[in-house]
Amino acid sequence: MTVKKIAIISLSRGLLGEPFIKHVEELGFRRLRSYGIEVVTTANACKGIDFLQSHPEARAQDLLDAFSDPSIDMILCAIGGEDTYKLLPYLFEHDELRKAVQHSKKIFLGFSDTTMNHFMLHNIGVNTFYGQSFVADICELEDEMLPYSKKYFEELITTGTIKEIRPSDMWYGERTAFDESQIGVKRMRHRNNGFELLQGKSVFSGAILGGCIETLYDMFDNTRHNDSPALCRRYHLFPSIDDWNGKILLLESSEERTKPELYQKMLQALNTTGIFEVINGILVGKPMDEVYYEDYKRLLISEINKPDLPIVYNINIGHATPRCIIPLGVEATVDADEQVIRFA
Repeated sequence: MTVKKIAIISLSRGLLGEPFIKHVEELGFRRLRSYGIEVVTTANACKGIDFLQSHPEARAQDLLDAFSDPSIDMILCAIGGEDTYKLLPYLFEHDELRKAVQHSKKIFLGFSDTTMNHFMLHNIGVNTFYGQSFVADICELEDEMLPYSKKYFEELITTGTIKEIRPSDMWYGERTAFDESQIGVKRMRHRNNGFELLQGKSVFSGAILGGCIETLYDMFDNTRHNDSPALCRRYHLFPSIDDWNGKILLLESSEERTKPELYQKMLQALNTTGIFEVINGILVGKPMDEVYYEDYKRLLISEINKPDLPIVYNINIGHATPRCIIPLGVEATVDADEQVIRFA
């Protein structure tokens, strides 16, 4: 499958359309079009932060329209955010999402708060791709996309899939400014140490499911949004224990650089679901700027408390750059010795 038309969508934070990001958008559009791809934005994607925050029904309609449009090959999320769970009633109350998707073979790509959308699509049997977004990756302010990220994006748009993932040779310090003066400014480079096996056997298999741990926590905790756990329960967003059986859990942490005490609570919330009893292993993304790198390792081992459950750490996925792309719902084999994740 070669992608010929991409729809950029804003399912959470409505950055697109804001004047302060215009130079970033133009850079990203130009890069996508350089591949010969037709690029469109969904009807509400560029209406700005205030409008989209107040109108989750408009965001939901954009997703339904994008899946219903046969000319669109790929749905690319603009960025993350924190309240895409609010789309649930508009996508599931009358089975709207299932009807729109039907037998769609479109590529859906996003990360961060988009974790909720990945779980929505998993709920109706649609496999998706986790790990990159328009603003965070295509719009990188260096002279080109970061090479490692670019490699996986190009593989996805030219073949429709990802065959294998290997570690990046380096990782990058995150930017603290994004104004026009930053165009062409290179990030700090650091040597990367590859996939790190924390415990368990080095080779294991299963379909991957998961995402941003902070977003997953919102399915159970109402600290950030009072109604998020109730809505997620009502529409059965978190899969049943039977669904988790034999899967590989993907966890990556956000730009919030969650303190270890809260990260511990997040792991405890996941532990109460019973999934650590039935999954085949865990993949964990590199923390942004390696903040709390060792703390998170210790907590994963102590809180999960399953010495035989494989945990592979320092995957180049999620909020730390560069980013690969991980197919969700596809059978994968992780080989920590060979430093590769292969997909069927």
